[in-house]
Amino acid sequence: MKGIAAALVAGVATVALTTTAAFADETLDAVKARGELVCGVSTGLPGFSNPDEDGNWSGIDVDVCRAVAAAVLGDADAVKFVPLTAKERFTALQSGEIDMLSRNTTWTLTRDTSLGLNFAGVNYYDGQGFLVKKDLGVSSATELDGASVCIQAGTTTELNLADYFRFQGMEYSPVVFDTSDQTVQGFASGRCDVLTSDQSQLYALRTKLDNPDSAVVLPEVISKEPLGPVVRQGDDQWFNIVKWSLFAQVNAEELGVTSENLEEMMDSDNPSIQRLVGTDGDMGEKLGLSADWAANIVAQVGNYGEMFERNVGMDTPLAISRGLNALWTNGGIQYAPPIR
Repeated sequence: MKGIAAALVAGVATVALTTTAAFADETLDAVKARGELVCGVSTGLPGFSNPDEDGNWSGIDVDVCRAVAAAVLGDADAVKFVPLTAKERFTALQSGEIDMLSRNTTWTLTRDTSLGLNFAGVNYYDGQGFLVKKDLGVSSATELDGASVCIQAGTTTELNLADYFRFQGMEYSPVVFDTSDQTVQGFASGRCDVLTSDQSQLYALRTKLDNPDSAVVLPEVISKEPLGPVVRQGDDQWFNIVKWSLFAQVNAEELGVTSENLEEMMDSDNPSIQRLVGTDGDMGEKLGLSADWAANIVAQVGNYGEMFERNVGMDTPLAISRGLNALWTNGGIQYAPPIR
């Protein structure tokens, strides 16, 4: 989810300029030497990055971290997860506290050009929406004039909300919180009439209400929110590894390679599958990894479709349909460059 307010960009950008050069071309070696990937995630968002009572993390964003660990270390469990708020996340990456960020973060021009960071793809196509109590009697965002709106600080949500209400000629009162948990608690306690965030986050936060059926997500989507993993600029090899770890999952789904049939697919005559699983070509060598880097991802984490359905799909509490996140061959816009 989200971006930073324009007022914060200059300060964070200063950190970026002074820190990214120090980490250029060093991340892969550091991760291998440590034997562990350090990955920044949210402070807790069901379906995306959320710890259970024993501190075990799960979610789409968590699986993106695990895929990189599988590619680099051959072990998807060799990850240390660092929970970060929206305001903390970019500084943690710029300073080297984490190796990568995988925390429902929107790819924007400002972030791509001003923070010393690179977005390594999109693992979830999203858009901002509104969650309201059913007893409010509202069926459209155009009926929210004068509403109080719970919102998380340090996010693009704040800017999108201001743009939308100004364009619609409506007024609102923002109620700002630091974390998503605080935001949903404020909504549940009646501090605000409306909670706004990415629609995926709204579905996740609704599950935290005492009675999830008491609230509804309105139909309007007011922004584009391409969410994906982020790395520091200046380390092209690491950028390529994170990017192609995600692309490998998307390509695997398109090619019909899953965690369940991987073993038989190792004997496939399809050249595209052979390059994916490492039985032909030197794809791993080009990335500075072993030949079975992508096979390790599929075996231990699954392809993109498996990852989606396991964490947020129709058989989970979030019950999110693939929509835009379906493959391009199935009416969505998930698409990866070929491995060749």
